[in-house]
This record gives sequence, structure tokens and C-alpha cells, in this order.
Amino acid sequence: MIWILDITMLFFLVVCAIAAISIKDLLSAIIILSAYSLIMAIVWVEMHSVDVGFTEAAVGAGITTVLFIATLARTEGRSED
Repeated sequence: MIWILDITMLFFLVVCAIAAISIKDLLSAIIILSAYSLIMAIVWVEMHSVDVGFTEAAVGAGITTVLFIATLARTEGRSED
């Protein structure tokens, strides 16, 4: 395995996780979670688990992102308070 790539992907995963839970804008959080899932798919492929990486890319970065954005579009972004 390529150790520099492993350390870099781990760093980006931690940055994406911290950014996703600390950001206030929901659309930005969805995009960051999509990036997290894409990086995780790259990590799975780099660990020679191509089927899990492909599933993570399709479900995590693909379908889940589309469903989150569709849900956000159908709801109000702010409350009346």
C-alpha cells in the first residue's frame, strides 16, 4: 500500500468529518458528506476491496446525495423562530 496516500486520505476524512458536523448550512454539509463518501470509496479501492468501494461510491456518494438534496429542496431551510 502507498503510505503517503493512506495518510493523506485519512487527513481528508478527518477534515471532512469535522467540517460536516460543524457547518451550519445544510447544503454545504450534504456536499461535504458526499466528498467524505467519495474519499472513503477511494480508500476501499486502495485497500483492494473494489466491490465495497464501488458500492460506497454508488450508494454513499451517488444515491444518498441525490436523496438528501431532494429532501432539502422540499423542506424549508429555516424555521419561523
